[in-house]
Amino acid sequence: MSQRTAPTLPPIPAVPPSIFSFLRPCLLLAATALAGCASDAPTHKGEAQAAPMAAGEVGQSDVNRMATLGMRDNLESLLRLADKLYRRNPAEWRKTSALSRDAALAQLRVAVDTRTPWPELQGKRDIAALSLALGPDFKGDRVAAFIYASADMVVTAHGGKTAFYLTDSLDAQYIYNAARNIEIAVWMLSNRRNAAGQPLLLADEITERERNLSFEREFGKVIGRLDLLASVLTEKYRRAVITYVQNLLGGTFLQFLPVR
Repeated sequence: MSQRTAPTLPPIPAVPPSIFSFLRPCLLLAATALAGCASDAPTHKGEAQAAPMAAGEVGQSDVNRMATLGMRDNLESLLRLADKLYRRNPAEWRKTSALSRDAALAQLRVAVDTRTPWPELQGKRDIAALSLALGPDFKGDRVAAFIYASADMVVTAHGGKTAFYLTDSLDAQYIYNAARNIEIAVWMLSNRRNAAGQPLLLADEITERERNLSFEREFGKVIGRLDLLASVLTEKYRRAVITYVQNLLGGTFLQFLPVR
């Protein structure tokens, strides 16, 4: 028998050095891109928090609960804006008897939560108080007056309440109007000037070195919540009519027929 010889493989060609010089920058570029992706990974921004269960929720519909949570968040947004405005306009809280910015903010929070009339607003409430707070000649703490009047106007649009139950009714148009009033107030804050020709209050700032739009974003949250609630209320009544018609038609046409 003749012995078979193992087949011989062709020799592996040598890799020219120019290939390595070409691949080296490509590999470095790929490594840089991967490192950039890793650094751009989203960081933890918190999580949605559920409010603790309360016995009173038994008497709330879904819309009642939404309105209650929206009111809570809107008042918190306005008080957060008060803090921001005090930081940019420290001369305002110094017009009060408070010894610090935090003390002035605490006094304002109590007045908003209890709906205690704000003395500098001369007994005015709702949009009348808002007009006075944004008047060019107002001499008092404009931050507190503006925030208190805004909060009072929002609560008034909700029927003077901050928590809502099955026995309560909300007017979608009033809540829609409250959103427009906030928009008007923000415009006045940005465009009106006092007797000295200065802005009523320093808020958003756009310069070559800084772009601070935190005030606009917070006001936008308040407007968005109000508009959403107004839309839901309108939809609620529309759906009630549609459901009634569906039940009426169903009672007439969608009855089972006898089979025996």
